[in-house]
Amino acid sequence: MRATPAQLRNFGLLTAVLLPVIALAPSVRAQSAVTRDAIVSVLDHFDTAPEIDIPALRQQVLERSRSRSRNEPPPQKRPPIAPELAKLSSFNVDIDFDVDTPIVRPASYETLGRLADAMVHSSLLPYSFLIVGHVNANGKRESNVVLSQRRADAIRDILVNTFKISAKRLQSIGLGEEQLLDPAHPTAAVNDQVQIMTVAKAL
Repeated sequence: MRATPAQLRNFGLLTAVLLPVIALAPSVRAQSAVTRDAIVSVLDHFDTAPEIDIPALRQQVLERSRSRSRNEPPPQKRPPIAPELAKLSSFNVDIDFDVDTPIVRPASYETLGRLADAMVHSSLLPYSFLIVGHVNANGKRESNVVLSQRRADAIRDILVNTFKISAKRLQSIGLGEEQLLDPAHPTAAVNDQVQIMTVAKAL
């Protein structure tokens, strides 16, 4: 069926209305990006931190990832390896890495810059933080732990070397797939997020 001149005219008007909306879509998404104030409001809470031995936890995570027991539960049924971390104030961020590497893609430096801005905000200056790396349950379990640790270390290095956050205020740990952020969907992208946790306050 051939469109009538009136229908074509209406389509032209609709296109004229919708095109500006479509053109604005990327900027709307950009405005919803993580903000310094959002980070500050979440991380500016601290009571007492559980005792966390980071080197011991790293070893524990690596050893569990090497488990080959027949009774080993699937990823979605494994208990969290460090449940005490759930007691800490935590902010989750999406950081883009090159595939299977700890190399942070340039687009994520803006997010890390906002994170650094939050850390030097007067409300957060008294605190130190733990950077927790995660990886979804695709790939080899032990390799995922190693990759998550390298990614957490990479973020720490960028915050220290590029954004001049004091190294004394930052620790890093990679949990691989041993503490999934969305256990019900072990291969979902949300499980690749990085967590920033408030772990201590200067006396």
